[in-house]
Amino acid sequence: MSTYTQILYQIVFCPKHRAPCLKKEGRDELFKHIAGLIKNKNCHLYRINGVEDHIHILTHLHPTVALSTLVQCIKVSSSNFIKETRLFPDFKGWQNGYCAITYSNSALNNLIEYVKIRRPTIKNSHLKRNCCWLLKNTTFNTMRDILNRRGRFHIQALQACKSYS
Repeated sequence: MSTYTQILYQIVFCPKHRAPCLKKEGRDELFKHIAGLIKNKNCHLYRINGVEDHIHILTHLHPTVALSTLVQCIKVSSSNFIKETRLFPDFKGWQNGYCAITYSNSALNNLIEYVKIRRPTIKNSHLKRNCCWLLKNTTFNTMRDILNRRGRFHIQALQACKSYS
C-alpha cells in the first residue's frame, strides 16, 4: 500500500531579536537557497516570502520528514549561506523558536495569496486587517496562541475582528 499524506504547513521564523536585517535586495537569493533545501528534502514548496524581520514558508511535508528536522535544516543551512555570502551584514542568526501551523488543503489558494503579499513590517493599523483576513480565509477559530509576539494588541485586534466575520 502506498503512503498518502496531506500535511500543509505555514512556517514562520525570525532573525535573532527580530532584527530587521533581511533587506529586500538579498531576499530573493535567500528564498532560492531555502527553496532548494526544501526540494532536496522531497517537500513541495508552495510559496516563500518575507519581510525584514521574518519569513513565511508554505510547504507540504514529505511523510519521511519531521517538521523540526526540516526547520533545523533550513535555519542552519540558510544561516551559513547568509554568513558565507555576506548577504545580510547585520544578520546574527535565527531565533531559537518558530511558528508552524497546519492547514487543510481547502485553504491552500488563500494561503498562497496571503504569503505572496507579505509587505514590510506590518504596522498596527494593518495588523487588524491581516488577522481578520486569516480568520476569514483559513480554518482558524482563534489565533491567540500564534499571535503572542505583541501580546495584548493582537488579542484586541482579534476581538475587533468579530465585527468583520
